[in-house]
Amino acid sequence: MAYNVVGGVAAWTSINMVRLTTRTWAPTMLNKRFAAFAWANVAYNLLVILWGAFVRATGSGAGCGDHWPLCDGQVIPRAPSSEMLIEFTHRLTSGLALIGVLVMLIWAFRAYTRGHHVRRGALIATGFMIIEALLGAALVLLELVAMNTSLNRAAMMALHLVNTLLLLGALTLTAWWASGGAPSSLRGHGSRLPWLLGLGLLGTILVGSSGAVTALGDTLLQHGALPGGVGQAITADSHPLVQMRIIHPIIGVLVGLYTLYLAQVVKSRSNNPVAGRLAWGLSVLFLLQILLGGINVSLKAPVWMQLVHLLMADLVWIAMVVLSAIALERPLAVRQPSSVVGRQASVQART
Repeated sequence: MAYNVVGGVAAWTSINMVRLTTRTWAPTMLNKRFAAFAWANVAYNLLVILWGAFVRATGSGAGCGDHWPLCDGQVIPRAPSSEMLIEFTHRLTSGLALIGVLVMLIWAFRAYTRGHHVRRGALIATGFMIIEALLGAALVLLELVAMNTSLNRAAMMALHLVNTLLLLGALTLTAWWASGGAPSSLRGHGSRLPWLLGLGLLGTILVGSSGAVTALGDTLLQHGALPGGVGQAITADSHPLVQMRIIHPIIGVLVGLYTLYLAQVVKSRSNNPVAGRLAWGLSVLFLLQILLGGINVSLKAPVWMQLVHLLMADLVWIAMVVLSAIALERPLAVRQPSSVVGRQASVQART
């Protein structure tokens, strides 16, 4: 049932992303093949993120030992255990994700002129992808995997999730701009709107990072690394990772309420007609995410439900990034070359 709901939401999001890109601003350099490849990168990285969560949820993070980039000292492990196979698959798919982003970067620099926002987006995405790989390596080399219950691991997991969201956001913006999305600017929107959007983005990142730590606690409880089990009562004396099972939902509800408010602000201030539809969609996604979070708790965080919950969080983040990009679209007069604006003013003066 939950998979059907999420599948429907994902399909709805994909269809509307395509619709939203056929919008009011026609870019001077629309490359449909590059745009399709950029969106494919977004989709593929979502799968890589979900598989990484599966690695953590199954306790397979130490499947390749403390070796990196080799797996147990081998390029291709022989007769691997299930944990080794899960971890090796994650490393392999992550490597392909890095290659995909590098191809996108080279393609962007060949297809777009110097200073183009698609180039900048691809370059930023590449930077976050490299950081992502280094953080993954640090988790392995520092042995912050498997049944490690230290707060250092929790902090690293939160940092890793923050970078993952920034990477996903950069990939989304690159694909959005390549599909015809107008470049963004903090100018021309007053001082209030950028701050409101920034607070919303930071709040969404906070929910995601606290969720990563909470999911880590659930995994350690399920595998017996932390005592008491998932159904234990949460008190002031509980392990910090256990206490996050209370803190994270509170943060999620508060940020969710703020997101509903922010969606209405953007809808009322934006001149772009699609902003209203996307604001409505974001509100529905966030409410559904809160519902799924409650189901996840009531079911005592089974692995499959953790993955569904994470997928929905990523879709919320993507929607939030695109809505912010629309809200901060550079005004049309700023996008046009000065010579074009001058000619339009001359024609108006003569008429």
